[in-house]
Amino acid sequence: MRRLAALSAILLAACSAQRGTDRVFVSDEARSRVVVLDGLSGEVEGSFRTGGRPRGLALSPDKRTLYVASGLGNHIEAWDVATLLKQREIGSGSDPERMAVSADGKTIYAANEDAAAVSFVDVPSGQATRQVPVSPEPEGVGISPDGKLLVATSEVASVAHFIDPANGAVLASLPVGGRPRAVLFLEGGREVWVSSEQRGTISVFDAASRRLLHTIDLTAAFPDLDSVQAVEMHATRDGGRVFVAMGRGNRVAEIDPVTYRVARSFPTGERTWGFGLAPDDSRLYAASGLSGDVTIVDLARNAVTHTVRLGGKPWTALAVTR
Repeated sequence: MRRLAALSAILLAACSAQRGTDRVFVSDEARSRVVVLDGLSGEVEGSFRTGGRPRGLALSPDKRTLYVASGLGNHIEAWDVATLLKQREIGSGSDPERMAVSADGKTIYAANEDAAAVSFVDVPSGQATRQVPVSPEPEGVGISPDGKLLVATSEVASVAHFIDPANGAVLASLPVGGRPRAVLFLEGGREVWVSSEQRGTISVFDAASRRLLHTIDLTAAFPDLDSVQAVEMHATRDGGRVFVAMGRGNRVAEIDPVTYRVARSFPTGERTWGFGLAPDDSRLYAASGLSGDVTIVDLARNAVTHTVRLGGKPWTALAVTR
């Protein structure tokens, strides 16, 4: 009995050692669910049902609540990260796609794709308090670290709207590449990056003057690819490494934020719209909708370690510390 107990303890410890320090949430827009993975092994730990067509994911500042944008449900769902239990549904305006959470956690800014608006959602009350009209099919939305600038993108008009979050005033609407997707603030909020799916470019703006500083052209960096796109973007915590999902280019590219040049890229599944970074920046998790899988990249070794088959249409991923 003692030997059996000792063996069981060893096996249990071995299993625990193989488990990662983070959990990964993957939205599946086809099967109306969020799948939960172990960040290290890619093992599927479970899933939970959501409203129709879940896409954008976001975290509360205290990392305890996962927000899921349900496009067909016309709401944002709040889920407890630890228990995986749904807390409530939050009114967001129709067809929310991507969203950004204010630093104090009191406001969610949601892009309402079919309503040509950006909703300001009061988290405590669970209701949208303001809707800012923008050009058709807003897709991406981002809030600056100091909370003083909101940027939203319009797929149809190919513009980036610079908005004052204090009063909802549109300060400027600036042209970018075709079908802009995501917004990323860098350099402490001094730079605004806007990705454009159709052109495969990233427009880099000075946040204060709204002047275009540079256009990063991924098509020039990947001349051998038939399809080069630029979709979701994220940066490491120190801002030293920037990554962009390349859509039907079936890769995630890393861009040097100083030189604006492509440093390297990682192969992924088919049609990679979104991805997430591990909280310690050790790994990258890329969601690919057409192949129905998630690619795990070790960022210390710059190597793909796992391809996790999920089925459905994975849209994006978000990782949290256990």
